[in-house]
Amino acid sequence: MELIKHECGIAMIRLLRPLSFYKEKYGTELYGLNKLYLLMEKEHNRGQEAAGIGCVKMDVEPGNEYIFRERAEGSGAIQEIFSNVHRAIDEARKHNDPEPFVGEVYMGHLRYSTTGRSGLSYVHPFMRRNNWSARNMLLCGNFNMTNVDEIFEQIKATGQHPRLYADTFLLLEQLGHALDRENERLFHIHHAKGETGMTLATSIARELNTANMLRRCAPTWDGGYVICSVIGNGDMLAMRDPHGIRPAFYYADDEVVVVASERPVIQTAFDLHTADVKELEPGSAIIVDRDGTWRIEQILSKETNQKCSFERIYFSRGSDADIYKERKELGNLLVPQVYDAVEGDLEHTVFSFIPNTAEVAFYGMVQGFEQLLIGQKISEIQALKTAGELTDEQLEAVLKRRIRREKIAIKDIKLRTFIAQGESRNDLASHVYDVTYGCVENDKDNLVVIDDSIVRGTTLRESIIRILDRLHPKKIVIVSSAPQVRYPDCYGIDMSRMGEFIVFRAVIELLKERGMESLIDEVYRLCKAQENKPKEEMVNYVKMIYEPFTDEEISAKIAEMLTPEGTRAEVRIVYQTIEDLHKAIPNHPGDWYFSGNYPTPGGNRLVNHAFINYYEGRSEAR
Repeated sequence: MELIKHECGIAMIRLLRPLSFYKEKYGTELYGLNKLYLLMEKEHNRGQEAAGIGCVKMDVEPGNEYIFRERAEGSGAIQEIFSNVHRAIDEARKHNDPEPFVGEVYMGHLRYSTTGRSGLSYVHPFMRRNNWSARNMLLCGNFNMTNVDEIFEQIKATGQHPRLYADTFLLLEQLGHALDRENERLFHIHHAKGETGMTLATSIARELNTANMLRRCAPTWDGGYVICSVIGNGDMLAMRDPHGIRPAFYYADDEVVVVASERPVIQTAFDLHTADVKELEPGSAIIVDRDGTWRIEQILSKETNQKCSFERIYFSRGSDADIYKERKELGNLLVPQVYDAVEGDLEHTVFSFIPNTAEVAFYGMVQGFEQLLIGQKISEIQALKTAGELTDEQLEAVLKRRIRREKIAIKDIKLRTFIAQGESRNDLASHVYDVTYGCVENDKDNLVVIDDSIVRGTTLRESIIRILDRLHPKKIVIVSSAPQVRYPDCYGIDMSRMGEFIVFRAVIELLKERGMESLIDEVYRLCKAQENKPKEEMVNYVKMIYEPFTDEEISAKIAEMLTPEGTRAEVRIVYQTIEDLHKAIPNHPGDWYFSGNYPTPGGNRLVNHAFINYYEGRSEAR
């Protein structure tokens, strides 16, 4: 399995009853905090570089804190954060002080950076402070904006002076400005009625309409996003992009409203049925007002469904009922291609998988081969019966044939390759995986190993193929449950540099081998020519790079490039087709990584920019 970084995971909880209710029913006023911890641990797969939480306590007397935040970096960030929070609560109780992080509204965030920026200042949630409670804001999200420059210019046009040029900082400023405008609207209304002081502040906090804030800002956003906010008055919201690129799910009853990036996370944390958890529709926002009433509002028109297919293949938890079925079908649909790769020799083929996310696709592939084998057995028995040669011994021999499946690759998580440099690092990397010996017959058996995706190919070349070759198979067939990754992502997954993709590198090699380098120059000229055009007029010219070659030609070149020197076995690479991807995952058609068909104009701009960077030898993603 190759490490691909995903933008983030989000979790939000709004308690709808007084804290005393949860103390009486569940035995603790920390019910919300404990549930937030569980949600975040169940979403740990979505971010292991950093984490953060936020909390708003309502109806706090002036002079006391009511908005709290804790953040930490590293794979152990969740444990560190909640240890610190519980320590602070215990300390407050010792001195009979108001307890921090014991409130009605909670926000949690797990981070994988897609920008290369690190440090606590980049860890969500972000906070905007003000002495008016309804002007305070906590912000977090799972998003990547493709038009940061446009958002930046819009903010400048209002007279603001953003401190940093990054989408999270800019969204905080943009939404904060809109929140100020909403506060001012209500201020004028209630001030005209003669209200002043805390009476005026209470009226504003009670009537704040955060949907107005979203409607002011969202039309400028181009990207994939789930944007979450908690206002200091207790309002809570989460909004999803109009194409549904990034995922969001929610659950509500008379005790809580919960939002998270994945459905099974909410199911597990609150012991719910699948049907209880709803998907937040594209372009809509779930909004919980200060008084606990909640609603779904359509902020932007719902656009063409472009829900991310890579979410289903790789990132989301396979415990989701639909995702589990989809991943199995991805494996099943690969059967014809794999059967051809082993030349129909199932008797001398061992099937396995790369731990761990490819395991479900492996089950589907094996079940597909078992069904194929059943068909073969029926045909053989019928032929023997027709010829009058069906004996008990022959029948037993046919029925005994099985698909050979073994756990071949084992990941040794104890190895830490970052401690070494250069060649010594490569040597250590080759031992990150180990193999099970004695399952493959030397020089006779084919070894088929499925992975969820092949993006960069580094792990295959430096580790997996080398260790599989130690088993002395006749042929190694590496199978990808995802199609060929040809294009960079710009909506939150760390796949943004053209030169890192093994498919792209293979095509460049093919162009050079066949004397077609002029196509590389032509694509560069076309990309440069439209650099200053509006993003809505841009075309993805990078598609031209792939047009001269079939998928099979590219796969063969990839196999050649990823085969380490000295490998004895023949190596084949088999990729999922885009057509079968859509058969397996029909409700998540977003396939721009594979097809280059970006759902928003900003995607075309960034893929062209990525190619320009590659051509000019620059390393930045965008």
